[in-house]
Amino acid sequence: MNKEKIIANLLLLLTSIIWGSAFVAQRVGMDYVGPLTFGFVRFILAALVLIPVMHFMKRSNEKKVSAQKWPDEDLSREEKKQERKTLLTAGLICGAILFCGSTLQQFGLVFTTAGKAGFITALYIVLVPIFSMVLRHKPSLKCWVGVAFGAVGLYLLCITESFTIAPGDLIVLIGAGFWTAHLLVIDHFLKKIKDPVQLSFIQFSVCALLSMIGAFLFEDIYLSEIIDAAIPIFYAGALSGGVGFTLQIVGQKHTSPTVASLLLSMEAVFGAVFGFLILNELMTSREIVGCILMFSAIVISQLPDKKKPECIS
Repeated sequence: MNKEKIIANLLLLLTSIIWGSAFVAQRVGMDYVGPLTFGFVRFILAALVLIPVMHFMKRSNEKKVSAQKWPDEDLSREEKKQERKTLLTAGLICGAILFCGSTLQQFGLVFTTAGKAGFITALYIVLVPIFSMVLRHKPSLKCWVGVAFGAVGLYLLCITESFTIAPGDLIVLIGAGFWTAHLLVIDHFLKKIKDPVQLSFIQFSVCALLSMIGAFLFEDIYLSEIIDAAIPIFYAGALSGGVGFTLQIVGQKHTSPTVASLLLSMEAVFGAVFGFLILNELMTSREIVGCILMFSAIVISQLPDKKKPECIS
């Protein structure tokens, strides 16, 4: 393994640590502000963090284009117009789905632990093969084995012996469906746009706008409460959103998609670890077994297949 790939893998591992610990920040934030208010401020910060990143990447791309002496500017002007239209459409759709997924996750964290929320949310990696069937992608056998492990793990983690599911767990589980849709939609649009950071900026902005509208309609917004929640909001917005996304992009450029998926899936484990260390969250033996099965499902579903390049497409 070369030095470049080692650094990329370390960046992806750091991303999973940031994302996993963000569940704790989101959980703590609910002690001060409402879920919609939290999302409103969080995604504004996430969008703001990406502004200097976009500026840097724009200058870098301009230097490359200048060095290549790009021909036929009239043709590129029409292509740029179409690309901007596609970028805006992608940003609006992804932002709306991101709003649904993040809001449900935030509401769920009012009633469940950071550790459980992390594992339930990570289930989207296993749900992707099922959702992708709608797009006529045929999942591999390993994907279905992962789905089976995930289903049993989810049962042990969320369903009680009386066959009931806690409201918070159910809300987070529904949110996982939107995270699945978000991954598939982004995968679709990334093939048509050149700058994923711009897409992220637009989707964060759309999500912030929708959260703001919802917060003003359904919650009481007080500046003093936002200030009290400043640290968890800043962590979830600036670090988990802006910095985490940027590290993911940089890391994925220099390693394989399978390795990237496995490293990023560790966010569920780190969510449980930080929930225990910081919030003193404990799990029963039944829930621990469920977490182990769900993590196994995530790993199995991301293993490379000799006949198929990736389990998720």
